[in-house]
Amino acid sequence: MPEGDTIHYAANRIRPVLEGAVPDELTTPHPRFARDRWPQKLDGRAVTSVDAHGKHLFLRFEGDLVIHSHLRMTGSWGTYRSGQRWRRAPRRAWLVARARGGEVVQFDGPVLELMTAARARADQRIAGLGPDVLAPELDEATFLKRLRADDPTRPIGDALLDQRTLAGIGNLWKAEGCWEARIDPWRPTATVSDDEALAIVRATRPRMQRSAHDGNQTRDLQVYRRAGRPCPRCGETILERGMWEDNRTTFWCPGCQR
Repeated sequence: MPEGDTIHYAANRIRPVLEGAVPDELTTPHPRFARDRWPQKLDGRAVTSVDAHGKHLFLRFEGDLVIHSHLRMTGSWGTYRSGQRWRRAPRRAWLVARARGGEVVQFDGPVLELMTAARARADQRIAGLGPDVLAPELDEATFLKRLRADDPTRPIGDALLDQRTLAGIGNLWKAEGCWEARIDPWRPTATVSDDEALAIVRATRPRMQRSAHDGNQTRDLQVYRRAGRPCPRCGETILERGMWEDNRTTFWCPGCQR
């Protein structure tokens, strides 16, 4: 699943094409939108902002209308010059918006919806999100409060994936952050101090910020998908195993993550 840095990177690419512009053309090619009349509802409305929170992306239009997207495991955002070949087949496009000589395309859904701004504020999938790990100033107090309200027996690695606690971290950055902070991801959250929990997030943020800027998420990975290789810090063999209820594959070094 795309993580928060991927979504912020998409927003950064979309913004120069759409923000402040009235789209020259907006279409919804996928059959599921045949009756929704998005082009008519959004006709003549400028995009007032393009923003992201965690793994959610929002295109906000004049008149308090919002397109909300969550890519889950299959979706993707693409930006292209007019006429440039798309990276996925046209039949997989759910939304196409053209402005300023560019094209913004959302492929393969699966969550793409037009709603009012008021509904977006009230929707618990959105309103219930924790602080965005990539916010200019991270709300560390709220992160810790929500972390401590969670199951204290839950492994810290799994707790970091809960978007209600902290929005944006996924399986890759969970593994890399725990490694950077030398924290065993299997430790029950109750045994992880506030300083240790913050150390994981503070180690993760700069790398996610770089990825959100240049799109290079796989730069200098230390443990993620490196099972069986030596740890670059201590030389111990990196391990992998499914974690907690969702059985998300976790990568860690048993030698230096304590």
